[in-house]
Amino acid sequence: MARRCAISGKGPMVGNNVSHAKNRTKKRFLPNLRTVRVTLEDGTTKKIRISAKELRTLKKHS
Repeated sequence: MARRCAISGKGPMVGNNVSHAKNRTKKRFLPNLRTVRVTLEDGTTKKIRISAKELRTLKKHS
């Protein structure tokens, strides 16, 4: 399963781990995904994986 937000499309980012000696090694920053149940217009529920930031936005606007 892809580590991608169903609403915003946010996915993994790439960066560097930087040690005290300035040695750089590659690192992946994964999004903070949560599995939540969302009620659709027809009354059914569906599980989707969304980022924590989008979850806060949904709670703010509902």
